[in-house]
Amino acid sequence: MNLIWGIFLTVLSLLGWLGQVVNALAPALAQRWGLNERESDVDSTFFADTRGEAIWDALIIWTMPVAGVLLIVDSPLWAYFGLVGGGSYVYFVGRGIAVRLVMRRRGIRIGPPEAVRLYFGLFGLFGLIAVVTIVMAAAALAPS
Repeated sequence: MNLIWGIFLTVLSLLGWLGQVVNALAPALAQRWGLNERESDVDSTFFADTRGEAIWDALIIWTMPVAGVLLIVDSPLWAYFGLVGGGSYVYFVGRGIAVRLVMRRRGIRIGPPEAVRLYFGLFGLFGLIAVVTIVMAAAALAPS
């Protein structure tokens, strides 16, 4: 089970982290790859917010793929990275959803409806991954 989860966790969280790295360092490339919205498709406030979000996420969410790799190699350190990474992803997901809901309710353009649905779906997936990882990490650290 740990090997399967480690592979799953590594692949998906690495995709998320690398997406934010590209988004932070090369926004035009990220737009061509569909990782963010064109500035003309969203409100400038939302665009600026997602720029800052990408930079910060690139700096903090690397811990989740590291947790996955450590889980694959059966290192007990995985649980610590899993707790930190899981917590970072819970924050990342919660903030992403909350900001988009509040801005949309205020009439701020946050992108085409199909893109917004995709983002909410991805946030849901990453949130589930975060919670499962936190539970598994806490169980791994619990006294026997």
